Amino acid sequence: MKASLVYTTLALGLLATSCQNSFIDLQPISSASTDNFYRTAEDFRIAVNGAYASLQMGGITGNSYVFGEVASDNTVPPASGSVTDQDEFDRFYIRTTNPFINGRWNDSYNAIARYNTILDRINAVSMDESLKGRYIAEVKALRAHVYFNLVRTFGDVPLVLKSMTTPDEGYAYGRSPRTEVYAQIEKDLSEAEGVLPVSYAAADLGRVTRGAAKALLGKVYLTQRKYAPAASKLKEVIDLNVYDLLPSYADVFKVSNKNNKESVFDVQYKSGGAGEGNPWPNDFAPENSGNAVIAFGGSGNNQPSADLIAAYEAGDVRKDVSLATSYVNASGQTIPANFVKKYYDVPVTRGDNGNNIPLIRYADVLLMYAEALNEVSYQPEALTYLNRIRTRAGLKAKTTADVPDQAAFRLAIEQERRVELAFEGHRWFDLVRTGRAISVINSKKDQIRLVNTLTENNLVFPVPQAQIDINRDKIKQNPGY
Repeated sequence: MKASLVYTTLALGLLATSCQNSFIDLQPISSASTDNFYRTAEDFRIAVNGAYASLQMGGITGNSYVFGEVASDNTVPPASGSVTDQDEFDRFYIRTTNPFINGRWNDSYNAIARYNTILDRINAVSMDESLKGRYIAEVKALRAHVYFNLVRTFGDVPLVLKSMTTPDEGYAYGRSPRTEVYAQIEKDLSEAEGVLPVSYAAADLGRVTRGAAKALLGKVYLTQRKYAPAASKLKEVIDLNVYDLLPSYADVFKVSNKNNKESVFDVQYKSGGAGEGNPWPNDFAPENSGNAVIAFGGSGNNQPSADLIAAYEAGDVRKDVSLATSYVNASGQTIPANFVKKYYDVPVTRGDNGNNIPLIRYADVLLMYAEALNEVSYQPEALTYLNRIRTRAGLKAKTTADVPDQAAFRLAIEQERRVELAFEGHRWFDLVRTGRAISVINSKKDQIRLVNTLTENNLVFPVPQAQIDINRDKIKQNPGY
């Protein structure tokens, strides 16, 4: 091949899915060329469902914990200290050939190729105009989500907004400035939010809603430190009055309670042998634990760090829901092991679990709103939203005496987000967003056993070397790699 995997778009193949019983019944169909496939309303129903299926890809969601958790102070990989692909993230000596770097880039652009193909072709098809508008809005929101992950991971990235018919077209694309990428993300989400419905019927649960688009746009604003627009947009999510915190933190993650009132946007999974199961429960269970923790055993990935375990306050109900520090084996022995419990399920086979992976929960929205309010100006109102989260966790509400100023409130939000959203992929990006990544990670240098002290260069990850090798005129490496 002459062109990189960004540029070899999926113009000739679509992992499409059907939804005969419900939206999350992801049933693959055979590949079809774009010329023969995108002709009817039914073709686009299948194509849009396939667009959602792309979220399950390892580089988009499946391995997202490597970027959001292992790179932070929250978790460590198995055999930390050995030369492993995940250990490079844990201790910051990341190679430009790291497979997780390649996976995020390649899977993201393969997904974007699907989205662009749909958007380029749907207007030529005669179908219900309201449904067509909704499909366009859904796909734009998905594209915005994937680009948001890309720009936070790599900084400047190629901004591809149309489908390609030949790989050679890709040589025209260099790395667009992150400001342009963020502007397109904002545009996609702003256009989508006005079209998407507030909710769906049961058969379509899991699709992007108006609230999901608004919440993601609020997060995009917050990441760029556009605090007033962030506060305004996140308040719109609250004012929809369709989301709420569940009374029990444990209930949020139960398989029997998927797409609940706290779910703003989840990646959908379905167990049952169709290849649509969630691998995380097995991925995160301890190595060599047999069936003691979960059927078919575990891989020991994403192990909670001692630092995170110590971060929970006494009486915080979220700790026992989220993690464990030991298990009892088949012989009745207690085996010390830190592991994630939050996503527990009973798999049909190894890695075939039925629970969803949350991208945005209402708790996240409330904490982001409190953060944005505080950044606009220190104000007691922000405490109301912080304390809703703490009260549900069984903790005492904070007062202005506990957080007397803006700086103290920033740290209170940082702490609450860490324990509320642990293992959901937020911690590293939270620290980068707030300008705290370098100081926090370097302050724990010895316990993390950092290979390299963090600098500004480490706030983005390296561009895959394969991309540079194929298009050296246009694709350059990030500084420091």
